Amino acid sequence: MEGKKRGAVRYHCRHVTRYGYGDPVTSAHMLAHLAPRTHPRQTCHMATLSVVPWPAVVTERRDWFGNPVTYAALHTPHRELTVTAEIEVTVAPPPPFVPQATPCWEEIAALASTLAETAEFVRPSARVPLADTALTLFAAAFFPQGRAVGEGALDLTRRIHADFSFDPTATTISTPISEVLARKRGVCQDFAHLMIGALRALGLPARYVSGYLRTLPPPGRPKLQGADASHAWVQVWCGDDDGWIDLDPTNGRQCDTDHVTLAWGRDYDDVCPLRGVILGGGHHGVLVAVDVDPVDGP
Repeated sequence: MEGKKRGAVRYHCRHVTRYGYGDPVTSAHMLAHLAPRTHPRQTCHMATLSVVPWPAVVTERRDWFGNPVTYAALHTPHRELTVTAEIEVTVAPPPPFVPQATPCWEEIAALASTLAETAEFVRPSARVPLADTALTLFAAAFFPQGRAVGEGALDLTRRIHADFSFDPTATTISTPISEVLARKRGVCQDFAHLMIGALRALGLPARYVSGYLRTLPPPGRPKLQGADASHAWVQVWCGDDDGWIDLDPTNGRQCDTDHVTLAWGRDYDDVCPLRGVILGGGHHGVLVAVDVDPVDGP
């Protein structure tokens, strides 16, 4: 029964973004990736988006990657803008995954550039440019000759968690991967881009995933890094049998029912939760709050 599957969790998520402007904004246009993406492990029950002031135009569509997108245009002068997204989803646990049983990474790399499903996620992108020598050497350490692709990817996931420090003050969204690798500090977006860059350096397909983490963990489990805000992780393609596997380098683990998916693409630029252009405004500040709570408790 929907929402009652063994191990499945139903969530209510609320994401509030508030902008304050020094001068009036006379016109604003925005794109929002704030509705959940339906996939085999995730079912959407409800999704609403509220914008104050109310926009003159609101349209919904699917982007190139199949993610739900909302476009809004505001023509009412304002000094404050509030965008509130509320969703309700059920997330099921992933199917069994045996990393050592996946194909060797060389086989996956050879296939990836020839398949429509994966070719786009092997090439460089805006936030994940062509790998330099340092990143390629970093990646190669996890993928010796003949190693199973899932085993190497999971090892890479855990190593980033172990060796890199979660530090919201260390980077901005424009910080290059080379600097994250050198300084070993950053946030979930940085670690996702780093892992994607490492995988693509060896010709392995990797996608950037935007979503949320459960705000409060079940009893006896530690709170995950990256909760209380938008989160990011990685999908790596492990062949036809296992498909795309979700891995969270910020927390060093495979994704499970703690992770709610919004969208996926090549990197952050494809799936930014909220972006746009404004006329006027001057200096501005922004506050973001995210709550992800089980509907029926743990």
